[in-house]
Amino acid sequence: MSEIGYKIGAGILRAFQRLPLGFHYGVGKVLAWFLRSVIHYRSDVVMVNLSRSFPEKKYDELSAISKESYARMGDIFAETMWFGGCRHNPERFFRSGVVNMVNIQELRQAYSDSSSVMILNSHFGNWEFTGGCLQYLARLPDPVSQDNVCVVYKRFTSKFWDRFIGENRCAVTPGFKGYIEANSVLRYAVSRRREKVIYLFPTDQYPYGQASHWIPSFMHQPTNTMTGGAALACKLGMSVWHMCVDRISRGRYDVSFRKICDDASTMTPDQIMENYYAEIEKDVTRKPTNYLWTHKRWK
Repeated sequence: MSEIGYKIGAGILRAFQRLPLGFHYGVGKVLAWFLRSVIHYRSDVVMVNLSRSFPEKKYDELSAISKESYARMGDIFAETMWFGGCRHNPERFFRSGVVNMVNIQELRQAYSDSSSVMILNSHFGNWEFTGGCLQYLARLPDPVSQDNVCVVYKRFTSKFWDRFIGENRCAVTPGFKGYIEANSVLRYAVSRRREKVIYLFPTDQYPYGQASHWIPSFMHQPTNTMTGGAALACKLGMSVWHMCVDRISRGRYDVSFRKICDDASTMTPDQIMENYYAEIEKDVTRKPTNYLWTHKRWK
């Protein structure tokens, strides 16, 4: 797509994004119904994932979780579109109170005490708000510069959506330069190995690279995990944290951080991933409707 074509397409979407959050929730509700009841988007994947993850639950219970999880997908779409509308106006996001950072000072202290920090996050809650964390870090009394934060992502096949979603995720961090594609993060880390950096690394997908490790059980299933972020943390002796974006109610999320280790060089990447997935399992077991069940986590 040409630059002019992108600007026209993105401009139309940006205008739509500036509408109130309530409007977007209405659109998200219709989208959830369409995905669930009309085209049955990955409905077989959802039910297989749920039945294997919760073998003790009856069909009616699994069906209810499935239906609610599609509703959550609609909400995530709504919130993500609205979030992009905060571009050039971060205060719109912070005034809304959508995200509450529960223990951000603990993470800030870890950044002060260790060489660098690795945050591993999953498809729980609304992961698209990750970029907002950067602004919370920048608002602390002793702020972390945006120049010292790296957000890792997997490139979209579509050039339009890759660029649009990238800008969307950094909506409240104008001028942010640390949005790094997964295949380039090692080069980035090596170039900044003598600096303190906070890495935000999504890592609960099925491995799309060569570095992986099978853990015996995640949600009652042998699970192949990506070890790229953990391996990087081990190599550079980072503090490692699990990030939980917990949906409290519609439009309200608590973001908290649970420490996995102070110095990853004392552990193996496999050990870190086993601990990390144990943390995800706690979250998913507690609130199964908050997880993205449509992705093919177990292939």
